Amino acid sequence: MSISDELGRLGELHQRGVLTDDEFTRAKARVLNGVASSTAAGGSAAVAALNALRRSRTDRWLGGVCGGLADFTGLAAWVWRLAFTLLMLCAGTGVLIYLLMWIFVPEAEAPLVNGQGRPA
Repeated sequence: MSISDELGRLGELHQRGVLTDDEFTRAKARVLNGVASSTAAGGSAAVAALNALRRSRTDRWLGGVCGGLADFTGLAAWVWRLAFTLLMLCAGTGVLIYLLMWIFVPEAEAPLVNGQGRPA
């Protein structure tokens, strides 16, 4: 049910006298706030999750894309390697996607040695 449908039903109930003015106001605010908060939270959570994707520095054969996807999704890196290999058989799609991810996904930061500011 869309927001406008819900608000329309609330308006009808209010006009028929089923809802008081106070109940109508609270129900309307609940519908509008619920939609606004779920849209904002869902959008920012998705963007934050996508920004967390990094290429791996340790689990890599070429560019660290499969290792990064493994860290990000929790699947083993060999599953991602197999997927890219199978996609490569489909007109080179796997190679294209891998190269684009190698270019556009940033590399993970180097771990620090003994808490020093120098990368390992």
